[in-house]
Amino acid sequence: MSEQSPLLTAADGEPVSEANIRGGSEVLLVCEHASRRLPAKLGSLGLAADVLDQHIAWDPGALAVAMGMSKELDAALIYQNFSRLAYDCNRPPEAADAMPARSEIYDIPGNAGLSAEDRQARTEAIYLPFRAALAQRIAERKAQARETVLVTIHSFTPIYHGVQREVEIGILHDRDSRLADQMLARTEASCRYQVRRNEPYGPADGVTHTLREHGLANGLLNVMIEVRNDLIRDEAGQEVMAGFLAGLIRESLSIPA
Repeated sequence: MSEQSPLLTAADGEPVSEANIRGGSEVLLVCEHASRRLPAKLGSLGLAADVLDQHIAWDPGALAVAMGMSKELDAALIYQNFSRLAYDCNRPPEAADAMPARSEIYDIPGNAGLSAEDRQARTEAIYLPFRAALAQRIAERKAQARETVLVTIHSFTPIYHGVQREVEIGILHDRDSRLADQMLARTEASCRYQVRRNEPYGPADGVTHTLREHGLANGLLNVMIEVRNDLIRDEAGQEVMAGFLAGLIRESLSIPA
């Protein structure tokens, strides 16, 4: 983190973290919405504490599942340390929802009317270090002639705008559907979960930025996984889901157990 950052202080810590970075798997896990923390200078963005615990601020359970998958697969993991309300690391700087003024049913007072300078400060403090860390790891693996498969982990709400979502796991892709196709093929015949392609979101919703920026641009197999967060609200559910998804990826990539 730059000492010149106008947003983050030493007390905030680094904007990006890594786990098991020397893991032997070809899989590289990413969790862009891992944390609900806000930089101290942003306060609460005008939101109540209970709102900041909700999905608008982060993806509940996603980091725990990603950590479990990292252990199961011996895979490296890169994740962000601040709420997507400060900066959504799965969005490019020019996207309005990179720093949303409204999320789901909530207005975000601290994000209303941001100046170009405010947006740039958040981009430099949170997004650019995250993007650089991920790009660096991919470049290092390429230099070592290591194959890389990019897998991003997210969670979503069971109810959205009053409508119950039946899908439990979404397998998302952009133009490259190779890995998604393999994963979906293995869940069609018999699966304990409702697994669907590009649900509850898809490329048209702007959710495949990381896949485009780091997967497609580097010719890597890539996929985004969305898990309904009522399935991973506790440690038991998180452990079960991590095991299921790790097994599904292992089978789809034909990785020996």
